[in-house]
Amino acid sequence: MTTERIGPPPLADERTMLRAYLDFHRATLAMKCDGLSDDDLRRQSMPPSTLSLLGLVRHMAEVERAWFRRVINGEDVPYVWSDQGDYQVAYDASAATRSEAFDAWQTEVGHSRRIEEEAQSLDVTGHQPRWGQDVSLRLVMLHLIHEYARHNGHADFLREGIDGTVGA
Repeated sequence: MTTERIGPPPLADERTMLRAYLDFHRATLAMKCDGLSDDDLRRQSMPPSTLSLLGLVRHMAEVERAWFRRVINGEDVPYVWSDQGDYQVAYDASAATRSEAFDAWQTEVGHSRRIEEEAQSLDVTGHQPRWGQDVSLRLVMLHLIHEYARHNGHADFLREGIDGTVGA
């Protein structure tokens, strides 16, 4: 499997640019997982960390769900992997499979894209209960770009440790 990753345009309006960068980072995470077995994807980094590529994919499914569906769309949906609303549960990929994790992640990305496309503007707001504040769609998109970029850095090291592959 080879993920197609399209770079953001050099010139675009704000919303198009944010959407392109978010999709670029989503594709980067998928690329880091290309060609690996379930065992490789579950391989953990150095102790005491239990971080794995599959754990990152599961975590990002939770992040997409929380920010777009729960915060912006106001949906009362449970977490994907936790009964107690604990993001950390997603990181435990010890029994996870590529299909389970990627299906959940791609489903949530699909919801996120739909919610963003249907929003009238980047000024649409939702409530972030963890912060006790209302936030804009603009902030959510920027937050997710930041979250993906940070975790894609983790994915770089994880992938290199698995098979020596470096770079994007």
